Amino acid sequence: MDIKKIYMDADALLHGHFKLSSGNHSEYYLQSAKVLEDPKTAALLAGELAKQIREYGLEVDTVCSPAIGGLIAGFALASALGCRYIFTERVEGKMTLRRGFEVKKGEKILICEDIITTGGSAMEAAAEIEQLGAEVVGFAALANRGFCRREGSTLERKPNCKLPENRPFFALADFDFPMYPPQECPMCKAGSEAVKPGSRGN
Repeated sequence: MDIKKIYMDADALLHGHFKLSSGNHSEYYLQSAKVLEDPKTAALLAGELAKQIREYGLEVDTVCSPAIGGLIAGFALASALGCRYIFTERVEGKMTLRRGFEVKKGEKILICEDIITTGGSAMEAAAEIEQLGAEVVGFAALANRGFCRREGSTLERKPNCKLPENRPFFALADFDFPMYPPQECPMCKAGSEAVKPGSRGN
């Protein structure tokens, strides 16, 4: 499965000058919502991700996603795995489990995002789940931005990856694009202005 081609065919691999949620700039941006607007494609990608997880032998009771970016990917993955699905959301800046969702002590939870960059949002969701007594057994995403090392990848883990090294991380492909602090961005120096797409932009 050529994940990068799927993103390109869906106009979800954008080229330009973008300001990322981290504050860094990049000439590429992944817009997974464009891929996931087609339910058949969402099911196809989730099925491939579920295959990786089953082959690894990971036991999963429930998939949990941090809102809002991970919602569709997480639901599709839970459907492919045949398990329960829940999500966390930010309330006054803190990732929280609400809407009547509950977890049991020892329940095995897989945290799923659409894209994992450093894993910050995934770790916020994991912290909320674990403080309620459940066990986070792994992490998953459709795309890996190259900071964290996914299962089966040759990319090295970078120092700013926030995912724990002792739990598996599954993703379909690495998208290891250069990123720049604004003051070092060559596109800014050339006079271009960064735009901010995505769930925290537009």
